Amino acid sequence: MIYPLKETHPNLHILTGVHVQHVTFDSENCATNVAFALNPLFHPDGPKETRTVHGTKLVVLSAGSFGTPGILERSGIGFKGVLEQVGVEQRVDLPGVGENYQDHNILFLPYFAADEAQTLDAIFPATAEFAKTKKGLLAHNGIDAGIKWHPKPSELAELGPEFKEVWDSYFANVPDKSVLWIGVLSAVTGHLPLRPPRKYFTLGASTTPDIHLQVVTIGKYPIARGHVHITDGKDVSALIDFVPGYLKSMADVKPLTWGYKFTREIARRMPHFRGEPPAMHPAFNPGGTAAIVEHAEGPIAFDATPIVYSEEDERALETYAGATTSTTWHALGTCPMKPREQGGVIDSRLNVYSVKGLKVADLSIGPGNVAANTYSTALVIGEKAAVITVEEPGIAGVV
Repeated sequence: MIYPLKETHPNLHILTGVHVQHVTFDSENCATNVAFALNPLFHPDGPKETRTVHGTKLVVLSAGSFGTPGILERSGIGFKGVLEQVGVEQRVDLPGVGENYQDHNILFLPYFAADEAQTLDAIFPATAEFAKTKKGLLAHNGIDAGIKWHPKPSELAELGPEFKEVWDSYFANVPDKSVLWIGVLSAVTGHLPLRPPRKYFTLGASTTPDIHLQVVTIGKYPIARGHVHITDGKDVSALIDFVPGYLKSMADVKPLTWGYKFTREIARRMPHFRGEPPAMHPAFNPGGTAAIVEHAEGPIAFDATPIVYSEEDERALETYAGATTSTTWHALGTCPMKPREQGGVIDSRLNVYSVKGLKVADLSIGPGNVAANTYSTALVIGEKAAVITVEEPGIAGVV
């Protein structure tokens, strides 16, 4: 916790609930001031005027993959075409600002669970208990198991020619680089009206006052790239121009649809399997072999024949993936650390190109995706950034 440090560090000032508008520079392109205003959502009665803080040694931006590109663009750092549209004079030409947006694509696949199954469907009533005791249902995230999938040759053939090209260039020679992460969650997520009141599991995640199982399928290295740009040169609260780029290529679609079919075979063999919620699965041909089984007395035999999907079923599955694939809230890459000529925004010491005294330290600096929860990656970036930012001013006692 940083707040207790205020008692021993009188020069530490923490101000929360603010909108950072832009950074100003002197004639030598050195960052000098940060302009900000109080966020009216947190300070409804506070003053409305813009305030500034002076950076005598260094300014470090850490507003995340959505916030940091906007601060840079409002400061005149970015692609000229974007800045001209919002009336911001360009100071530094960095076309990579706000580009290269990446995320993990995710499918939550729910199944009905037996009444005796232990799930987190009652999680919301448990919030008060957890807040008080740090025990109970919320002390566990409900993800009981997970795997990382690197396809075998026979499985690779099912992913189509579009993915084969990606495979050859990115995965083939790296046997520990996973294409998908698959896990099982003791609850259900999704739109409440779609959930009949019973228990679920998800080869995925979440709740209701009944039992669910949900399967989560996450694409770890999708080729999709999007962008995040400002639409107003001054108004921090203006809507952003955000294009996630999800599933533009079949090379991203096919691993997810394969993951659906693979995890469905697992789910139907699990002891607590009791059926599939029709509204939360693809609209397969009801008379075909892939038809949804809404009610089941129990799991199928372990050695049962795998489901055969017709071309019509495959189209339904692709439509389903396009309609339900979601963010994993793992955004990164919009101010990447890589060479400037390759769209980079910062160098290996976190410095923004062509200016002085300005660094970026958040997930936006990741040039490519990671096969992990990005929380861990953020901690690594933060720890390394802390060392860098005190080394350069020459602060003693830093390892």
